[in-house]
Amino acid sequence: MAGYPHIRPRRLRRTDALRRMVRETTVRVDQLIAPLFIRHGTGVSRPIGSMPGHAQLSVDRAVREAEALAELGLPAVLLFGIPNHKDACGSENFDPEGIVPQAAYAIKQAVPQLIVISDMCCCEYTDHGHCGLINQPGVPGYDEHESEGYLLNDATLELLAKASVVHAQAGADVIAPSGMIDGMIHTIRTALDGAGLINTAIMSYAAKYASGFYGPFRDAAESPPGFGDRSQYQMDPGNAREALREVRLDVEEGADMLMVKPALAYLDIISKVRANFDLPLAAYQVSGEYSMVKAAAERGWIDERRVAMESLTSITRAGADMIITYWAKDAVGWLRAGG
Repeated sequence: MAGYPHIRPRRLRRTDALRRMVRETTVRVDQLIAPLFIRHGTGVSRPIGSMPGHAQLSVDRAVREAEALAELGLPAVLLFGIPNHKDACGSENFDPEGIVPQAAYAIKQAVPQLIVISDMCCCEYTDHGHCGLINQPGVPGYDEHESEGYLLNDATLELLAKASVVHAQAGADVIAPSGMIDGMIHTIRTALDGAGLINTAIMSYAAKYASGFYGPFRDAAESPPGFGDRSQYQMDPGNAREALREVRLDVEEGADMLMVKPALAYLDIISKVRANFDLPLAAYQVSGEYSMVKAAAERGWIDERRVAMESLTSITRAGADMIITYWAKDAVGWLRAGG
């Protein structure tokens, strides 16, 4: 007769060795991607107050960090730039001497085996903090029929195309457009191919939500919007079917990899994307996810290592092949110590 007492699932939970042997989901070092925040200067390591353990780094310090990450076996870094100068069109983003092209070149020279991913957006570089050109008189693409303050889609695509070529020429292996601008994958793929950069991959922030979990990141990247929010181009948190539509469009436009952002509050979206598409899938465990755990751990309310690894495991279990995480470096040590 089936059932208790003949069937006892607890038999396989009795010891650590048994639990490890039958574990269905395991986080791997080679699926973790470490974000880096790069700023101008030399010898700079400026702590980010809302993200303990992380800092804005000058290029020389970023190279040292990249070397350390590669030595640990991590496969990739994701670069965000903090410019010296901000303007209406985010011109440092497409300047060959801009901060991310400098960092990409230096890191690839020092650690050629490390994959360099360039976050492709305008928000860090614009004086208004939005992800592209804002509709106002005098701005290229100004539309008198649209409200002032609206983000201009097609004019922004031109900036993303130009910047993507510059970053790839500097050494970025992967361009990761994150602004949720319609047509960004097609436009960037066309620009890269036209420049002979046919092997530069595109990791699309295909389903990026207008989330409250981004707060600490905006301190780190110095990119809070100067007015309003980003709900006119990032996705509404209540929508799941729309995420699949967005992903499908990016696949059709030529994305090589996909991403869902944030991760923990959108595990269902990760699972749906995994079930419907076979491209490699990343999930971004964003700054708010990291900082909440850090803050609670500092107060002794939770065990940081245990909660962080549980979170990483849940993201993997939902279907993510890669995880962008601020715990990447710590997680290597935890995994090698037994998870």
